[in-house]
Formats: sequence, structure tokens, C-alpha cells
Amino acid sequence: MMDIISPKDSKQLLANYRDVPQNLIHAVVESNRTRKDFIADEIIKRKPRVVGVYRLVMKSGSDNFRASSIQGVMKRIKSKGIEVIIYEPTLTESLFFHSKVIHDLDDFLQQSDLILYNRMDVSLEAVKDKVYTRDIFGHDS
Repeated sequence: MMDIISPKDSKQLLANYRDVPQNLIHAVVESNRTRKDFIADEIIKRKPRVVGVYRLVMKSGSDNFRASSIQGVMKRIKSKGIEVIIYEPTLTESLFFHSKVIHDLDDFLQQSDLILYNRMDVSLEAVKDKVYTRDIFGHDS
């Protein structure tokens, strides 16, 4: 969701260059961790009871969410006792990493005190005051 380089890619880089002296890849991994901590802290400060995660995918048009950065943010939020629910149309399961998957968008929007999403979406326009996003331009870049 908010990594400089995806966790999967940065871990692969670390593995590929484990015998090469370098600091940059470790700095990228640490930067990704810092960003997840910051986002989770910002959400926790708002004191929501239920945080809705709108889509697990990292980019529009993608269906790769199994290694998405949002999972790290979810873990941090849940560790503070905040319930996390998910709206992900591509999931058929009722749970994803111990969080309830809501398949009805209106139900999801109503249950969520705060909605976490990578990019603003027209489906969220009616509840944009609930949305926490890094999107300042309105599109993937």
C-alpha cells in the first residue's frame, strides 16, 4: 500500500545481494517499516472502533494482495484492539488474516468508522470524510 518498493521485492533484493556490502536496500526496508508505523499511528490517534480496509490490492488493475503492505498496517492496528474489516470483491473467503471480509459495499461503508485505501475511488466519494489515503492526485502514478 505505501511502500517505496514492495515488501516482496525488497526482501528479494536483500536475498540476492546478501553477500554484497551495501546499505541502500536495508534503508529501503527500514523506510517501508517506518511508513507502516506512521500510518498505523495516525489511524490509532483517530480512535476508530472499526477500520475498514477498502481493497487489499496495491495498484489499480492488480489482483496481487497476498504480500501487500496493508497487512503490516492491519497487524499494527489490530494489536491496539481496533477491529479491522475488509472489502475485497476478489475474495470468496469470509476471513482474511483473522479479519472479517464484508462482501456488500454498503454494509462495509456503514460498519467502518475509518476507511483505509491506497487510492481514492468513486465508490468512496459519499464517505470521503471517513477515508484515510495517501492519494493527493486521484490516480496511480
